[in-house]
Amino acid sequence: MASLKFYVPNQTPQLASIKPTTKHSSISLPTSLLCKPTSKHSSISGVHYNNKAKRNQGVIRASSETMSTTIEKLGIKIVKNPPEEKLTGLGVRSWPKWGCPPSKFPWTYSSKETCFLLKGKVKVTPEGSDEAVEFGAGDLVEFPSGMSCTWDVSETVDKHYKFE
Repeated sequence: MASLKFYVPNQTPQLASIKPTTKHSSISLPTSLLCKPTSKHSSISGVHYNNKAKRNQGVIRASSETMSTTIEKLGIKIVKNPPEEKLTGLGVRSWPKWGCPPSKFPWTYSSKETCFLLKGKVKVTPEGSDEAVEFGAGDLVEFPSGMSCTWDVSETVDKHYKFE
């Protein structure tokens, strides 16, 4: 059985080695843990919150096949390093493009938006939150309908986008 090793700073040693029982296994860990693969052959392919009451606990899905990481924070879903097959399946490269220079501005989503950043770096702070969500070039990001937030663009953004 393969063993996926994760670097878990200042945490209990028993969390440092995860042994999947299937091709795609899940474990529950506090989201405060910073996990990253210690091998280029392993990855974290998803963090999903069960509900608001369990916001500090997520599920990390580990897979030895991909190097993508999915994180959901403050209602914003980010897929870091999505596989090209996923981007092709969504038709991302045929979506319209939008860009902006470094700036800060409020935004409200009247419908769900999915975007893929070709370049840039952004911090988004949802209305009523003190926390920001950061993403950048190579990230596939999903914003829920009805979200009001502030975009803080630190590096010029160029993205493909789709409203649903």
